[in-house]
Amino acid sequence: MPIVQRAFQDRSTDTRKMAAQIIGNMYSLTDQKDLAPYLPSVTPGLKASLLDPVPEVRTVSAKALGAMVKGMGESCFEDLLPWLMETLTYEQSSVDRSGAAQGLAEVMAGLGVEKLEKLMPEIVATASKVDIAPHVRDGYIMMFNYLPITFGDKFTPYVGPIIPCILKALADENEFVRDTALRAGQRIISMYAETAIALLLPQLEQGLFDDLWRIRFSSVQLLGDLLFHISGVTGKMTTETASEDDNFGTAQSNKAIINALGVERRNGVLAGLYMGRSDTQLVVRQASLHVWKIVVSNTPRTLREILPTLFGLLLRFLASTCADKRTVAARTLGDLVRKLGEKILPEIIPILEEGLRSEKSDERQGVCIGLSEIMKSTSRDAVLFFSESLVPTVRKALCDPLEEVREAAAKTFEQLHSTIGHQALEDILPFLLKQLDNEETSDFAVDGLKQVMAVKSRVVLPYLVPKLTTPPVNTRVLAFLSSVAGDALTRHLSVILPAMMSALKEKLGTSEEQLEMANCQSVILSVEDDIGQRIITEDLLEATRSSELGMRQAAAVMLNIYCSKTKADYTGHLKNLVSGLIRLFNDTNPVVLNESWDALNSITKKLDAGNQLALIEDLHRDIRVVGNEAKGEHVPGFCIPKKGVTSILLVLREGVLTGNPEQKEEAAKALGLVIKLTSAEALKPSVVSITGPLIRILGDRFSWNVKVALLETLSLLLAKVEIALKPFLPQLQTTFTKALQDSHRAVRLKAADALGKLIVIHVKVDPLFTELLNGIRSSDDSAIRDTMLQALRFVTRGAGAKVDAAIRKNISTVLLGMLGHDEDATRMASAGCLAELCAFLSEEELSTVLHQHLLADVSGIDWMVRHGRSLALSVAVNVAPSRLCSPKYYNSVQEMILSNATADRIPIAVSGIRGMGFLMKYHMEGEGGNLPPKLSNLFIKCLQNSSSDIKLVAEKMIWWANKSRLPSLDPQTIKPILKALLDNTKDKNTSVRAYSDQAIVNLLKMREGEEVLQSVSRILDAASLELLNESCRRSLKKLASQADSEEQIDDTILT
Repeated sequence: MPIVQRAFQDRSTDTRKMAAQIIGNMYSLTDQKDLAPYLPSVTPGLKASLLDPVPEVRTVSAKALGAMVKGMGESCFEDLLPWLMETLTYEQSSVDRSGAAQGLAEVMAGLGVEKLEKLMPEIVATASKVDIAPHVRDGYIMMFNYLPITFGDKFTPYVGPIIPCILKALADENEFVRDTALRAGQRIISMYAETAIALLLPQLEQGLFDDLWRIRFSSVQLLGDLLFHISGVTGKMTTETASEDDNFGTAQSNKAIINALGVERRNGVLAGLYMGRSDTQLVVRQASLHVWKIVVSNTPRTLREILPTLFGLLLRFLASTCADKRTVAARTLGDLVRKLGEKILPEIIPILEEGLRSEKSDERQGVCIGLSEIMKSTSRDAVLFFSESLVPTVRKALCDPLEEVREAAAKTFEQLHSTIGHQALEDILPFLLKQLDNEETSDFAVDGLKQVMAVKSRVVLPYLVPKLTTPPVNTRVLAFLSSVAGDALTRHLSVILPAMMSALKEKLGTSEEQLEMANCQSVILSVEDDIGQRIITEDLLEATRSSELGMRQAAAVMLNIYCSKTKADYTGHLKNLVSGLIRLFNDTNPVVLNESWDALNSITKKLDAGNQLALIEDLHRDIRVVGNEAKGEHVPGFCIPKKGVTSILLVLREGVLTGNPEQKEEAAKALGLVIKLTSAEALKPSVVSITGPLIRILGDRFSWNVKVALLETLSLLLAKVEIALKPFLPQLQTTFTKALQDSHRAVRLKAADALGKLIVIHVKVDPLFTELLNGIRSSDDSAIRDTMLQALRFVTRGAGAKVDAAIRKNISTVLLGMLGHDEDATRMASAGCLAELCAFLSEEELSTVLHQHLLADVSGIDWMVRHGRSLALSVAVNVAPSRLCSPKYYNSVQEMILSNATADRIPIAVSGIRGMGFLMKYHMEGEGGNLPPKLSNLFIKCLQNSSSDIKLVAEKMIWWANKSRLPSLDPQTIKPILKALLDNTKDKNTSVRAYSDQAIVNLLKMREGEEVLQSVSRILDAASLELLNESCRRSLKKLASQADSEEQIDDTILT
């Protein structure tokens, strides 16, 4: 015994095997009493050998254990069975589980059938559980590999119950469990093929049609093993040949199978195998084909023999709720027709027609799948021959109440069309269109069409589109079809879109409007390819240009739907869309305006910063275009209540805040233009959104042109919304006064202009006036001082009445002191500022300024002082005519102006002539068509002056005074002035010639008609009349057809 014990620990496999054999034989040959004392010392070694990596050692050890238990009884081994059961489910090693299973099988055999009967239900139950760990199931399945060896025929009653366990394990996701189950299945077949056929076959046949492909695969393998066993072939040869119908079976093997299984069962097994050849899984198809080739000797003959059984199975499968089963059945059906030829069609088709009348939807669906497969496998002539039966079947199935059946029928239609071509469309589609009018079937028919479209859109659409787009347009069906049409829809968009717009046009404003819009939405949102998007944007934008209001409305509605709802990326068409939508902002119809506004808003909201910035230049251009079309009026699309300019504000804000300098400038200019084109009411909700970014960017260091654009925009906004900007007053004042110190003249001038607008909403104006006055006094830089003078002039114009009297006096003192300044620009700016102040001076102050300065005697004073005074007087007549031209001052004012106009110094004369022009306008406003003779005579003299500068300014002032829509001068007053102007049209100086033409057009009010021209022509002499007619032909009529110039006439305003 010590030797045997030591042998169990030996490294040699043979030694360990022999030790186990010795122990086994000893326990079976000797009395148990003699060996009982050695049991504790031998058992550990035997247990270790049972878990040995070498299979032979495990087998011998298991047999030794069995012999020991049989010899000594279970009572001596109390802990053995629990240990074996525990090791059977050991997770770490399959070798341990195998040894435990083998040992347990031998021990159970040693204990007899009673132990088998007692333990078997537990083993089967555990092996069948789905919620146990895979290694536990593996251990229990291993028992089915060893129990048949140890019990032999006594195990036969358990073959039936364990087959489902094995099949289930064959579908396990763990490969080691599947391998164990396959070995167990093969063991049972090799041992019980003859005796337990009745138990084995039903389980395997059932497994052939299981929903899990692994069980189907394993069932085919095991069934193959069974049939090979019965027919006496190995089944191990290769069956890979050129044709799948090459057979290796013999008549003898066929006879053996019939003898063993009986004809009926043989037919059932072979029918199942034949269907396996069309399985959805490749491995199942390959395994079934392998078994079929080995056991069948002649495929067509065998098929004819099993046809009734096979057809019963097929119909059952075609009606299955499992899609895989229906597909397998359909494929098998097609295969049958290929193998047996079209002669079996007369038998098959009536059965299928009958199946379509079934109450079971699965069966009806199965019939459609079957028909598809038959047509796939049949010649065109055969299908045409049976078309009388096939077409009504397909029609009926396409209008079936159940969606699954309609879906399957669409595939049948696809096959029918592939086989017989255009005839299929003619046979089926008109019937479906007719069913649309039937309330009971219309929904089913629409879906039937949709299903047909899904599989054959490129063929079906060209047939359907002309029929559906002929009035009355069926948008409901178009909507359904578009969802499945895919790219094929794109080819027909140019026909579908106009039809849908005309249908929508009819329904707008009715109760059906929403439904129609939903249908249009389905169609346009189903288009996702780039070509389709281009067609949609171009065609809809083209329709918005229609002269027909309904068409414009429908196009705008569809554009809004498209822009707001589509998930497609229309970045490539962005510029076209934005341009087209903004153009609609000038439309007069509220529907078009609102829809186009909403569409544009949807686009801009979706844009990322990059796309917003890329759009700015084009957006500015588009805004200019609509502004030009609006001809000075507000753009209706920017003035929609509660919407205003927010649709484009996001893009312009982004440009101002994050764009490069060029984009900032462009965005600011565009914003300024938008402000011009929008009503104050519509701008108010957006004031904060506009002003904040502008102030913020003005505070940063950007180039002068950016600042100019930003200041201009703020000026425009101030002029438009005024008091609405009051919350920003401190920031704006700081920003503008800081900009007055800028190194660039254009920035300073814009800041001055902006301050003039800001002062209007100011309540406490004195600090600003004081700040500007101090700036003028202290500034060393004449350029900055001049723009500050201009700023002072503009704020005086806006709030001169609000300023404190003492500050006003200080201002007038400083300005009077600067009238003789050495620098022309300073002199002119201060003169203009003083003139502006004259409108707000008290009577006493005005009298002092006039008598002591502007109207004072000029003899002996410096020409610069006189120049400054003459400028101030002229401009004062323009800005405050009611005060300077009052009876108290009129004669003195006129005399001084006429005196200045005839001064030797050209600058003084020019300012005097400007004053004459301002007086001319005053007389035209107050005295109708008469001018004082002195004034008109001096104008004529100026027009005849030898200096081109004098002539030019005289022409400009005549042009300017007659520019406004005032009554014209009296023809007798016009006549001498006109003659002088006509002479100047022949002047050698081009500017003099050009301005004489401009002056004549305004003098004769030619932009308002030819009435004045006719009346003056009647009193002209022949030479002058000829000259006038020649001028009319040459240039006057052309000039009159163009817009008048907006030139600034006041030269004291810096530009």
